Amino acid sequence: MKIHLVDGTYELFRNHFGTPPKKTLQGQEVGATLGLLRSLFALIARPDTTYIACAFDHVIKSFRNDLYPGYKTGEGVDPNLLAQFSLAEKVVSALGVVVWSMVEFEADDALATAVKRFKNANTVEQIVICSPDKDLAQLVSGNRIVCWDRRREIVFNENLVKEKFGVNPQSISDWLALVGDSADGYPGISGWGAKSASTVLSQYEHLESIPDDPGKWRLGGRAARLAENLSQHWEEALLFRRLATLRKDVPLQERLSDLKWQGAWDRLRDICHDLGEEKIPNRITIWR
Repeated sequence: MKIHLVDGTYELFRNHFGTPPKKTLQGQEVGATLGLLRSLFALIARPDTTYIACAFDHVIKSFRNDLYPGYKTGEGVDPNLLAQFSLAEKVVSALGVVVWSMVEFEADDALATAVKRFKNANTVEQIVICSPDKDLAQLVSGNRIVCWDRRREIVFNENLVKEKFGVNPQSISDWLALVGDSADGYPGISGWGAKSASTVLSQYEHLESIPDDPGKWRLGGRAARLAENLSQHWEEALLFRRLATLRKDVPLQERLSDLKWQGAWDRLRDICHDLGEEKIPNRITIWR
């Protein structure tokens, strides 16, 4: 069987910017939530989707904000989108999908924990992480644990991760530490770019293994300056890697059997009626 693990935060953002806005009769904006509902229903309707869970950043803040003040928050996010997070979790739960609502941790940490917990189960043939988020690429392993960019219909196995980033999945957090991640709010190390980080880490895998002698880096004249920058900002590099490294100790309560989709809850009918979405309940054939 396959397990589909959905990055609900990404899906909600994607639908906020990619689907038409829609308001309820009470004036609440719900377009992103309805787009997410349709997207998840389309996923569930696939014959290979039998086990599924969805993780959300219930609060766009986590323990990482305590480690680094510049880490991402909800500041600057459209209030109409922020207001839909609780609604989205309610809708997805009513659809019969397990919801992991993160406050101290992030949605990606919940997905990473689920991968660790379920990957060795004998009945699990593949875990599909439904997100193009580069942080999640660190979880990819061969063809058994993959990231699926549903919008572009690209499945990133280990070979494609290496082709895209120039490093293996186990080096992704080190690569992000050097390059930085503007979406998460940390800058990386001055002078280091995607190409230089890939060249060095493809040889040495982790920051600690990078030789002190830049002559071994195969970067020509740029290496000395990059080595100096890394040396001067070594503690920052380790901090940025910690920010990029997904936690796998989120206290998720569900067992593998709990992730099996067994139909929508009857309350979804009323929720959809309130949101002005009558089509999806009529298309669902399995109800609890």
